[in-house]
Amino acid sequence: MPFARLRTPEFDFAAIRAEFEVPEEFPAAALEEARNASAPTTGLVDLPFVTLDPPGSRDLDQAMHLARRGDGYRVSYAIADVSTFVIPGGALDQATAERGVTVYCPDRRIPLHPTELSEGAASLLADQVRPAVLWEIDLDSTGEVVDVGLRRAAVRSVAQLDYPAVQADVDAGTAHGSLALLPEIGQRRLALARARHAIELDLPEQEVVASSEGAWSLVFRSPLPVEKWNAQVSLLTGICAAALMLDAGVGVLRTLPMAPKSAVRRLRSLAPSLGVAWPDHLQVGDVLAGLDVSDPRHAAFTNEAATLLRGAGYAAFDGPPPEQPGHAAVAAPYAHVTAPLRRLVDRFGTEVCLAHAAGTPLPGWVRERLPLLPEQMAAADRRASAVERAILDLTEAHLLAGRVGEVFDAVVVDVEDDRATVVLDSPAVRARSAPLDAGPGERVRVRLAEADPAQRRVRFGPS
Repeated sequence: MPFARLRTPEFDFAAIRAEFEVPEEFPAAALEEARNASAPTTGLVDLPFVTLDPPGSRDLDQAMHLARRGDGYRVSYAIADVSTFVIPGGALDQATAERGVTVYCPDRRIPLHPTELSEGAASLLADQVRPAVLWEIDLDSTGEVVDVGLRRAAVRSVAQLDYPAVQADVDAGTAHGSLALLPEIGQRRLALARARHAIELDLPEQEVVASSEGAWSLVFRSPLPVEKWNAQVSLLTGICAAALMLDAGVGVLRTLPMAPKSAVRRLRSLAPSLGVAWPDHLQVGDVLAGLDVSDPRHAAFTNEAATLLRGAGYAAFDGPPPEQPGHAAVAAPYAHVTAPLRRLVDRFGTEVCLAHAAGTPLPGWVRERLPLLPEQMAAADRRASAVERAILDLTEAHLLAGRVGEVFDAVVVDVEDDRATVVLDSPAVRARSAPLDAGPGERVRVRLAEADPAQRRVRFGPS
């Protein structure tokens, strides 16, 4: 969705950004560096790359070209080469370290890099020659990795594609040739993820969108199949990057510890009441892969499974690997390298991989900054998550303001000792409720007890 500029002052998203100290403007020196930055674009790779993103995107980190290679595949994945535009230790480098990530809000995005770079000179926009880090990943017929190469190169995207249009083309059998193999490769990688017992939470996401009446509204949106396949290409690259870092003995991994056995036992105990079959020989990822989240009971079970995925972070190392190098949801070591325009850590992880692949020394500025990245990214992620949650809370409260006392149809998705969590049929609100005489997955009617935009609070109770 392109970012809407709606005249709805009661939805004061700017105040939320100020509350959480999101830096909306760049220092003058950082802007000057961005405007003057340039990068060499020699060694053009003669492949028709395409980008695939949400409609209206301008900060394009990735471009792909997928081809057959014998009975397997070659994934050519070009990632924006942000390092060529940023002076180590310069004003722009410092500004991005303070931001950490791009913060997405309904009315605007607060970019990690100035738009002169993130939506201009560094973005892989169509019909423009751009510097990139090119990953060339060869897969066998099952989708397993057989060889990995990466290097700096220049690329040209021939088309900017978006998820809904590509899904329609795939369904019609008219997909662009550069990604016609995406369903095939994506499905093979998903099968391998299931074989690793990876955990995929296939729940709809709550989003604030511009309504047809010219205001803000809420929807629950499920990812399209093409989005899942596209995510597998990014995950594939991140798995390859982690393997390179571990082989090099230096890097920064995205980590997630295995859930405690007690948490898995609790989830297993809920399965029978939610109509979920969980044979003893299956792990939780296998169970989740077989569920239909359109069934409220299965959705409630999946919601509960999210409690197993707590404690994500980053682990930097220079020497022995981290004690816990894996990512429980991916079910493999994993690193972030595919979104350097939007995430600070990717720029540094990419430099580690490039140096190891080329057999050259790691740049000193990378090695010096690696130990700082886990806390910088943790702080940035906390701030972005807090902003997102506050915006959802504010929108929910505004949509329900003036309707206190009304009764709504809902589904219980979670129950604790002193409260429940419900999801309304309409509007697309997820909120707390006083205790209900119902369990997870059960349909209920709830009465709105409070909707306070000033406090960004919504509360329900029994009808």
